[in-house]
Amino acid sequence: MKKLYIVRHTNKAEAKSGQDDYDRELSQQGLDEAKKMAIQLSNKIEKTDLIVSSPALRTKQTAEIFADVLDYNKSIMYNEVLYMAFVNELLETISYTFDTVENMILIGHNPSLTALAITLVDFKEKFQIGGIMEIEFDCNSWIDISKENARLVSYIYPDK
Repeated sequence: MKKLYIVRHTNKAEAKSGQDDYDRELSQQGLDEAKKMAIQLSNKIEKTDLIVSSPALRTKQTAEIFADVLDYNKSIMYNEVLYMAFVNELLETISYTFDTVENMILIGHNPSLTALAITLVDFKEKFQIGGIMEIEFDCNSWIDISKENARLVSYIYPDK
């Protein structure tokens, strides 16, 4: 059984003049929400085997908050592909994960995460800012994950 937690970054700060979207940080509300959501996840998850994140500033901040709250003491894997990713790139990132990883957290952006949720579990709504989706796969290898063996376990987001 493999378990995937899909996390969308929380609220980002207003863009500064001339600032690239990639470099936008979390707002204070976003920082607070990320910690709150990480705490909620820590009540469900015993240990985290891997955190993979887009290296954009706001997802990097989100990943660091989750790593801190979850006592994750390994390196966070930052993957440039996750910024503005196509769904096939997300699926490739997940399926090429070592099988010693039982559960992983993938931190990214919309619209990519909504497309991933639609692809894996026929999700019918927009993936909310700060949302966390838990999906179980009835298989022993990440290469074997598919819509056929995926099951949506939970979906939460701030103020829900």
